[in-house]
Amino acid sequence: MTLLVLLHGLSATRGVWAPMLEMAEERWDGEILAPNLRGHGRSPRADSYALRSFAADVGQLLAQQDLADGYVVLGHSMGGAVGLALASGLFGPPPKHVFGLGIKVAWTEEEAAGLKALAEKPAKLFATRDEAVERYLKASGLIGLVDPSSDMASEGVVEDHGGWRLACNPRTAEVGPPPMKMLTTGAQCPVSLACGERDRMVSAEQLREWDPDAESLPGLGHNAMVEAPKEVWDWVGYRFSASARTG
Repeated sequence: MTLLVLLHGLSATRGVWAPMLEMAEERWDGEILAPNLRGHGRSPRADSYALRSFAADVGQLLAQQDLADGYVVLGHSMGGAVGLALASGLFGPPPKHVFGLGIKVAWTEEEAAGLKALAEKPAKLFATRDEAVERYLKASGLIGLVDPSSDMASEGVVEDHGGWRLACNPRTAEVGPPPMKMLTTGAQCPVSLACGERDRMVSAEQLREWDPDAESLPGLGHNAMVEAPKEVWDWVGYRFSASARTG
């Protein structure tokens, strides 16, 4: 049975996959692996937050799995870029298919500089959990989508020195904009890209520079897997089945 690897985006945690995991038994015939990437959630902090470092971590996790039937990656935002890095085969066997959801592929100089500045800021300490959760939900684009008292919200914050902070290390922003040309030309497997129709970070038109068949998911925003898990499952199932037929 094919392993499905779910990779969250920058500032988020594995918790964003909870809505999809609730449907997993009926939608995926195989095991599912959804790790917290380095510097996120309860994963330890690290010296490097380069894209290759995130991919190497996942490659090490995959080396401990049964990959007799291969694996598929579904990555959101930065997690999609990590999936594309795995597609190179440089970090272990390449996946059978990589799905990138909401990868920001077009960056202005100002946006890239803002990401660099974010990486240089110390983690902010909040007096209460509620304040930290509100900041986490805003930073991860989940505000208004997730109940602040939910487990998904709680995974994004930690208690620290009598206060609360985001579980994500600000230095993870050092990952920078993804080198899409290098990632897509080096991919050793099919790649499918999509984004929500209302995603403010990326458009389907921008994605089609890298995947001519990139899809726009109607009515959805950046965190489509939280808003409408069924639609994301439908996209993955259809594209994976199509690539299996032609492969």
